Amino acid sequence: MTDSDTYPLIGVTVGDPAGIGPEIVAKALAQNSTEIRIRPVVYSDRSVLEQTLSMLDVDLDLNLVTHPSEGRFDQGCLNFIDCRVIDKPVDFGKVSASGGQAGFTYLDRAIEDALSGAVVGLATAPLNKESLQAAHLSFIDHTAVLKSRAAHRVPMTLFVVDALRIFFLTRHISFREIPDAITFDGIIDALPLCDLYLRQLGISKPEIAVAALNPHGGEKGLFGSDEMDVIGPAVRSAIGRGWRVKGPVPADSVFHQCHEGYFDGVLSLYHDQGHIAAKTLGFHSTVSLTMGLKFLRASVDHGTAFDIAGRGVADERGMIEALKVAGKYSGIVRSQIDLEPIS
Repeated sequence: MTDSDTYPLIGVTVGDPAGIGPEIVAKALAQNSTEIRIRPVVYSDRSVLEQTLSMLDVDLDLNLVTHPSEGRFDQGCLNFIDCRVIDKPVDFGKVSASGGQAGFTYLDRAIEDALSGAVVGLATAPLNKESLQAAHLSFIDHTAVLKSRAAHRVPMTLFVVDALRIFFLTRHISFREIPDAITFDGIIDALPLCDLYLRQLGISKPEIAVAALNPHGGEKGLFGSDEMDVIGPAVRSAIGRGWRVKGPVPADSVFHQCHEGYFDGVLSLYHDQGHIAAKTLGFHSTVSLTMGLKFLRASVDHGTAFDIAGRGVADERGMIEALKVAGKYSGIVRSQIDLEPIS
């Protein structure tokens, strides 16, 4: 880390305090890495951070600030804003209303500072859905909170791992529902946003591939007609409008081709289609971006791991990548926030 004033101020939330979030944040910020080009401010509780540091062999000093600009950005200094939710030891690995409320409060306070411009973007550790429900909150995850508080356009998840970038047409639905959820209008609505969000990352004329659904792209109806009936017509319509789109490209090759530079992004048709590709390429280096907000949010792509929380064995590599990506893109996204979608 460095105290360079040119690096963006990034708000870092620890997620559910009973999970591995506080641990991976502390471990990541303890790294003396020139690749983490940010000025981080952590949103948590003093007691949570003190408990976390007491179990870890890391060289970090806590520095309480009331505003991100007050931070002392030297190696070994963890600047934090005390959200004052929890003031007693955390029971690691346990679902609780207090954990859900605390994780939500850290995020809510960080969003407030991102909206005001006090921080340029956010990097987040995981929340726990059961704990959020136990706290009787109306949000089930980060995305729901961010969409409610900070949406600028229609939010979309974008996975980034190395040179591979993946959007998702559908998300958390059963496998049986997927074909019916893939529609002409859905693809046509998604593609301009994919194009916009890639341009917000600095790619001036992105080429986007739409993944096929069936083996070998359906082989002209031999293995399914979705490509002929829905996906192909949508892609042809997009091309006819002047959009830079290819497809449907068989899913067993499209992600590799994107990683090799043939495309700038892939529109994956369903959750596991894109997740498997990203996590096989880089399980610990896949970063989830929430695009379409008034700022950029970068996140690890794993959960709270209650089964290992509090043991000091969590792998911080995903958090390091999220911090790196937040530093790389947050300022660019802010500067390009008013770009318009193609039509």
